Amino acid sequence: MPYTTINKHTNQFNSVTYTGNGSTQSITGVGFRPDFTWAKVRADNNNTNENGHMLIDAVRGVTKYLQSNNTEAEATNSYTITSFDSDGFSLGNKAEINSNTNTYVAWNWKAANSSGSSNSDGSITSTVSANTTAGFSIVTYAGTGSAASFGHGLSTPDIVLIKDRTDNGNEWYFHTTAIDGSQDYLRLQSTASKSDASSGYSIGASVFNLGGGGTWVNVSSKNYVAYCFKEIQGFSKFSSYTGTGQSSGPFIYTGFRPSFLLFKCTTTTENWYITDNKREPHNDDAMSVLYPNLTNTEGSLNDEIDLLSNGFKVRGTNSAHNSSGQQYFYMAFGQSLVGDNNVPCTAR
Repeated sequence: MPYTTINKHTNQFNSVTYTGNGSTQSITGVGFRPDFTWAKVRADNNNTNENGHMLIDAVRGVTKYLQSNNTEAEATNSYTITSFDSDGFSLGNKAEINSNTNTYVAWNWKAANSSGSSNSDGSITSTVSANTTAGFSIVTYAGTGSAASFGHGLSTPDIVLIKDRTDNGNEWYFHTTAIDGSQDYLRLQSTASKSDASSGYSIGASVFNLGGGGTWVNVSSKNYVAYCFKEIQGFSKFSSYTGTGQSSGPFIYTGFRPSFLLFKCTTTTENWYITDNKREPHNDDAMSVLYPNLTNTEGSLNDEIDLLSNGFKVRGTNSAHNSSGQQYFYMAFGQSLVGDNNVPCTAR
């Protein structure tokens, strides 16, 4: 039976929903002090048309944000998240994150509850905030323009998501070995299928290797952030499955009840999708989705994914998740089989 050292997953990752007030407010119920918050408008009731994703972390600082739906550089605004708090975060009045009457979801991860510390594992000295228990770290570094490496603070992560903070036009580099075991990458702001990583770009035991200069992730003197994830049995699962094209599609075993599920077709063009158990609190019928590569408000998968006690069931023939012969990457977090009340659960 899968196991985990995490007895209460909501001490490491949790989602919250809230309604904006157009002023300031504190959002509680996260269960811990977040180090990385990814927030998104669900319904633009106020017709602001300010619907981009907001990615904010403690290492870069709460006034700085990036958006997964575009290739723009880091922006600074003191009215986004104003502080990470012991049970959540406080908000300013920026429309993308707190417009009056708009509804929102925020996905929250815990790193080291700090702005990070110096890491000299690689040839580049990076700043790292790492939570090895949950397999998550936040890294900042400066590019060199030539072959280099930076320390990530984990033991051989499965995913390293990198974004240029300095210049517009550079893509979100989603590097992973979780699709088929090889060094692949996707683009978080794009519908593009996966590509093979260039020679020299690879995830190592203690470092991420940057093959050379002049790329999205290693231009001389440019600043970068990396979000790194290592699979933790019973808490997180990063892998892929093959679609069947049948109305009753594959069952994907994760070993826990998913509370967050991100997925993307890797073999053809398709949007990214996120569903979670706070917007869909029942045990099945994950209908509500948001799209990391789009500003669109909440959409629906029409009951075509069931979140179950030990994985998820794919239904329907939607190309988003079940075209015959197509490959789909997924990234899931959830409740361990040792449940949140420390009561063992049985996988069915």
